[in-house]
Amino acid sequence: MGLTPASERRRAWTIQEPIGVVAAISAFNHPLNLVVHQVGPAIAAGCPVIVKPASTTPLSCLALVAMTLEAGLPEGWVQSFLPEETELAERLATDPRIAFLSFIGSGRVGWYLRSKLPAGTRCALEHGGAAPVIIDASADLDRLIEPIVKGGYYHAGQVCVSVQRIFVHQTLREAFIERLAARAAALKVGDPTKPETEVGPLITPREAVRVETWISEAVAAGARLVGGGRHSETTLNPSILIDPPGDAKVSTLEVFGPVTCVYGFTEIERAISEANALPVAFQSSIFTRDLETALHTAELLDASAVMVNDHTAFRTDWMPFAGRHESGYGVGGIPYTVKEMTAEKMIVFSS
Repeated sequence: MGLTPASERRRAWTIQEPIGVVAAISAFNHPLNLVVHQVGPAIAAGCPVIVKPASTTPLSCLALVAMTLEAGLPEGWVQSFLPEETELAERLATDPRIAFLSFIGSGRVGWYLRSKLPAGTRCALEHGGAAPVIIDASADLDRLIEPIVKGGYYHAGQVCVSVQRIFVHQTLREAFIERLAARAAALKVGDPTKPETEVGPLITPREAVRVETWISEAVAAGARLVGGGRHSETTLNPSILIDPPGDAKVSTLEVFGPVTCVYGFTEIERAISEANALPVAFQSSIFTRDLETALHTAELLDASAVMVNDHTAFRTDWMPFAGRHESGYGVGGIPYTVKEMTAEKMIVFSS
């Protein structure tokens, strides 16, 4: 501290304090993992937490809350909240006694709740995107089909960083489409309780209808459909849309279904520009065997994380996980969320 006469004879240090009560609103697509990413950091930071799981997938959250009590946390330190009406969830999130709102879900709801927060309430928002993949002319098709298929179709595409927009160099375009179509057609679609199933249902029949409608609109506007079709009331077969219009829903909004879109390019700068053209930005990827191209593209892509020679949905629990622009606010990932849920205090000691 003694850098100036006014600060002499002093010592200072900082401590981290719990920010206060946390309200955690979670999503359906990873009903246990996402709740763990909210509840675990709150416990580690010393914050009581009230967690509202998605109304369609509450059971794993209830089990986790019961386990925290069994593990020895005080009664009420971790609570679950299952309101019948969304109005009650809004009242929880915007209650002035809440110090921190952790929200995982749609951008429309998340940004609305942030606008209603009382002065001083901090928050973290995790929304979706329309993750871009760029396949450079030097890329090895033998090594990229499997990760792209996994990134595009696991969880039936219900992942906020799922592979959605694939920009392929024209020299590889037709060969890539042929291989992607063959691999997607071979995916096992059906009952998610069976271990061999690779593509299961969407969360509700209404979502299956929505995704099907978006596909039909893109085809009507000029896209070529490969694969697709109905498997059941809630389950769609994997679809590939070739050259959907730039203003189609599948090109501009998060599909959240088993759909990937393929576009050709000749100049990588153009592919980067199109990849960056949306108001949403989360994770992205570049497939290439050229180091200069990898570094150049990774630095220019508008994303919080860029995967090189891997799919956009790669994630580990200790990585930072954050949407940019309309895709989110704050930084997720367990250690980063712990920090978000604490407040730093400086103590200055005069001697």
